Amino acid sequence: MAQTVTKVLTAATDCVTLINAINGGSHDVTGMNQAKINKMVQRNVDHLETILAYTDPDVVNDSSDKSSYTGAITTGKAYIAAN
Repeated sequence: MAQTVTKVLTAATDCVTLINAINGGSHDVTGMNQAKINKMVQRNVDHLETILAYTDPDVVNDSSDKSSYTGAITTGKAYIAAN
């Protein structure tokens, strides 16, 4: 089954949710030290950046609202810088 921009972005929403939950303190990080939490956030930031650069399907040129994804990238980078 071929991937569509909508399917790719819908799947990427999990990364947005995780980054925002960690930043907001609502994600359970029990047993994780800050370095591990930061690595988890960085993996999700990297994944979102990769997805937004996709050309097949053509996410990069699609007119969909991507502000939640770019916002999560910004939030994730700020979280890592602060922690």
